Amino acid sequence: MINEGFYEVIYRRRDVRAQFNGGPVEPEVLARVLSAANAAPSVGMSQPWDFILVEDNSLRTKFAEHVEGERVAFANLLQGDRLATFEKIKIEGILDSSLGIVVTYDSRRGAPAVLGRNTIDDAGLYSVCLAIENLWLAATNEGIGLGWVSFYKEEFLSGLMGLPQHVRPIAWLCFGPVTHLEETPDLERLGWQSRRALQHHVFHNRYGAEEGLDHWQLQG
Repeated sequence: MINEGFYEVIYRRRDVRAQFNGGPVEPEVLARVLSAANAAPSVGMSQPWDFILVEDNSLRTKFAEHVEGERVAFANLLQGDRLATFEKIKIEGILDSSLGIVVTYDSRRGAPAVLGRNTIDDAGLYSVCLAIENLWLAATNEGIGLGWVSFYKEEFLSGLMGLPQHVRPIAWLCFGPVTHLEETPDLERLGWQSRRALQHHVFHNRYGAEEGLDHWQLQG
């Protein structure tokens, strides 16, 4: 039996920036969301992820200042209409959200012989991304917003979080209650990029081959 609610959560998920209201996060909600993340599949069942819950305002302020510097550096690469469009886009909600969650990747988890990682070392990173997606969808299902901040240098966040050398920061997630979730993703709504339809991403037997796909009736 198809659970339509599952698909509704997927399509309702948004990368939140400006809609955080700063409200409290209920401990039981956080526990459910993190449990969903921890239930993600991982290469060799290594579970190479950890989650750092960042409440300290001084840490969040330092990170926000660093991110702003990286935003300026990116803006300096843009010109004309592209720059004008970017200036309208809010890239983070670090201080507006209720909580920061730093997700890390421990390359030594399950080592030295991680089943399934011997030929594709990045499979460990893929595992962490699966945990983040689980976390994101669970948060959406709970009515909680989540925004993935990517305007930072890894070495800065590693130092800020006191990470050992073999542990990488994969994401700073802004997390908390929101006023609403936008119907249209911010980058599309503000004119930065439009979503490509599914049929432009599916090929038949070989990369780039579209002939033979008609019977699948792929749309959207």
